[in-house]
Amino acid sequence: MNALNSAATSLFDVLLAATLWAGSAVTLILWSGVFGVLALLAFKRISWQKGIASAKDKIKAHMIEIRLYQDDLVVVASAVAKVLARNVVYLGLNFGPIVPLAVPFMILTAQLVVRFAYDPLPLHERGAAVMAGRGTLLEIELAPGVDARELRVTLPAGLQAVSPLVRVPSEGRAFQEFVAVESGGHEVVLELGGARETKLVHAGLVAPAAFQPRRVSDRDLFAIADADRLPLLWPAERSFGSESPFRVVAIAYPYRDQGWLPDGEGGILITVALASMLVGALALKPLGVQI
Repeated sequence: MNALNSAATSLFDVLLAATLWAGSAVTLILWSGVFGVLALLAFKRISWQKGIASAKDKIKAHMIEIRLYQDDLVVVASAVAKVLARNVVYLGLNFGPIVPLAVPFMILTAQLVVRFAYDPLPLHERGAAVMAGRGTLLEIELAPGVDARELRVTLPAGLQAVSPLVRVPSEGRAFQEFVAVESGGHEVVLELGGARETKLVHAGLVAPAAFQPRRVSDRDLFAIADADRLPLLWPAERSFGSESPFRVVAIAYPYRDQGWLPDGEGGILITVALASMLVGALALKPLGVQI
C-alpha cells in the first residue's frame, strides 16, 4: 500500500502543479471533472454497452405497454413484473463495472483531502499557560493485545506539552495534549517494545504540499466499515507495518476555508462526487456512453 500511495502522490504532485495557481476551488472542480470523464471512458470499455442499451429499451417498451393496456389488469400486472425484472438486470449491468472505479475514486479523493482539507496548527507563545482543552490532543491506539504501560512519547522542541501522557492499558490507548510553539514540520516520536515510530505535526502559516491528521496501520488494509483506518485514504505519510505495535496515531488539524465550497474531508468528498457526476452527465452523449 505504501508503494501505491507513493506513486499516486508523485503523480498528483505533477498533475496538480499545473492548476494550483488558479486556487483550490478551481483545482478541486477541474480534476474532479477530469476524473468524471475518464471514469466514463473506463466504464464504456469494461461494461456491456449493448446489454445496457437493450435493457433500457425493454424497460421503455414495457412502460409503453402499461400505458396502452392500462384497462387490462392482467397485461398491466405482467408488464409491471417485466419492468421490475428488467430493472434488476439493468442495475446489475451498471453496478458490476462501477465497483472497480471505486478504487481510483478513493485515490483521487484521498490526494485532494491531504492537500486541501486542512490548515497547520496555530502557534502559541512558548512557555505561556494553556488551559486544558485549548491545545491539540494526540491520540494513540495500539494494536490488539499490546500493553500501553511501557509506551513513551517524546515531543520535539517545536511542540509543548499541556498535559502528561495518559495511558489507558485496558483499551490499548494513550492521550496527550500539546500546543505548537514553532512553525514547520515536527516529528513526535513514539516508542514501545523496541519499536520506534513517528507522527508528523505541521504548524504555522505555511502549509506543506500534503499533510494528514492520521497515520494508520497496514493491518487495516480492508477496513471498509471504518474508512478512517484505510491506509489508501491517508497517503501523505507511510502507514505502519502490520507488525508494528501502533495502529492509529492521530491529531486534529483545523479545516481550511474553501470559500464557497464546503470545508473538511466531507466537503472535499461532496465536491469531488458532485463535480465528477455533473461533468460526466454532460459528457454522456458526446462520448456515446450507455449508463
